Amino acid sequence: MENSVMQQRINGFKTFGETLKGAKVYFREDWEVLYFDLQGKMFGMMSDQASEDAIITLKNLPEKNEELREIYSGTVIPGYYTNKNHWNSIKLASDELSDDAIQQLIETSYQLVYQKLTKKQKAEIEA
Repeated sequence: MENSVMQQRINGFKTFGETLKGAKVYFREDWEVLYFDLQGKMFGMMSDQASEDAIITLKNLPEKNEELREIYSGTVIPGYYTNKNHWNSIKLASDELSDDAIQQLIETSYQLVYQKLTKKQKAEIEA
């Protein structure tokens, strides 16, 4: 995949993450990644520059993570620098997973983190 196309994907996923209620997506300098944040909790991280190594790392249920790794074995790998049961990394250079499918995975990751928030945190988001 061309770097310009991959950079468009990265920008699109960042923009999509920012549309989720209460979510922030920003460059985290200490990790050198785009950080997907909900009330101080990570629901994803992504390379900010297009390259062959660019990935997005997202949370999901352990059994779903295993399933995704089996189906997309060349694209979906255990989460890089995360708990490998709960997180997967998706290689952005591959077009095996569509942008819509990755957006759905971003939303799932967001929902899993949202469910763990306190009532007060949820109320702040919904306000």
